Amino acid sequence: MAKRVGMEVSIAAAEAVALADVDVIAAYPITPQTHVVEHLSELVASGHLDAEFIPVESEHSAMSCCVGSAAAGARTFTSTSSQGYALMAEICYVAASLRLPIVMVTANRALSAPINIWNDHADLMMSRDTGWVQTVAENGQEVVDLIFHAFKVAEDHRVLLPVMVNMDGFILSHMIEPILIPEADEVKRYLPPYVPKLRLDPEKPVTIGPVGMPDVYTEAKMVHDQVLKGAKDVVVEAWQSFKSQFGREYRCVETYKSEDAETILITMGSISETAMTAIDQLRGAGKKVGLVRIRLWRPFPVEELFDAIKGAKVVAVIDRAMSLNGVCGPVCAEVKSVLYDRGARPYLQNYIAGLGGRDVTVDNFIEMADQVAARAQRGDPMGYEIINVRE
Repeated sequence: MAKRVGMEVSIAAAEAVALADVDVIAAYPITPQTHVVEHLSELVASGHLDAEFIPVESEHSAMSCCVGSAAAGARTFTSTSSQGYALMAEICYVAASLRLPIVMVTANRALSAPINIWNDHADLMMSRDTGWVQTVAENGQEVVDLIFHAFKVAEDHRVLLPVMVNMDGFILSHMIEPILIPEADEVKRYLPPYVPKLRLDPEKPVTIGPVGMPDVYTEAKMVHDQVLKGAKDVVVEAWQSFKSQFGREYRCVETYKSEDAETILITMGSISETAMTAIDQLRGAGKKVGLVRIRLWRPFPVEELFDAIKGAKVVAVIDRAMSLNGVCGPVCAEVKSVLYDRGARPYLQNYIAGLGGRDVTVDNFIEMADQVAARAQRGDPMGYEIINVRE
């Protein structure tokens, strides 16, 4: 029987990792993810969790340790954020290309410079082409649930890819929320022991990660792409299995009052709950505005997103990171591709919001919804705008 407790989300994430019965944790502290691995170190030191905890000298080393332990067949976990992710990025590409089922929680945070420890999605966007499966949580309960889901997807022999669970730094990582923590036997029924398909073993030598000469590299990348795209079916299947056992339902793309909406806002992460409050107020004023939230970031849920927004006349995409390309933000680029490749041409405006931890309020969402509807009616050129800029 699950117990509802008030708990800091980072601590709850660590408890979820422990319930997943990991074998190896390689960790380096960086704000705002430190509490995750700090609590895991306490669980290991106290004997509550039987695992190897490897404190390393850098995030690059953390992921390198994870690659080694996963290649040896161990259930493996780490956590990072921002500049730490930037340092480990080299090895993140390796982990995905070697088909190693590592799970990592990223407490999303802005990237320097100027140095900023608060939340936006810069590190999440930097990681988008590494070949990892990636999900995005809206609240603490989702962080816990998505960790169990991550191990189940990563270790499925149809996938065997690393999985990243993203939670907004501070906004989620340091908040105390009511969270249902399942019993260990419940988790074991959902997440059986990991059975490697191939592992490093001195008794049965194999080569993992040889040099990819020009005559094989393209084919290797093609297979990786095919496996990542095919992982969506496993992601959905694992969420269906989760619902059957725990009663909570997850989808690649979630909607809120969007069925008859003429204007749709698109969000990812914790600000989605703020946006839902704004939608309620807009609906109360008689405005047909709905919300679409992206939960699965990689592989990108193309068909699910198109089905959710194809009927809208006006679309506003809220990005929490800049692409610095002079065109639009990274999420907006994906949305444009989904719409335009399928012949849909709604009026589309991109808003860049919440950079470096700046608040995105209910009033901001109401203003964006009203503004994009007015821009569409006037026929203004489509583009992007950074909101809440201090003049």
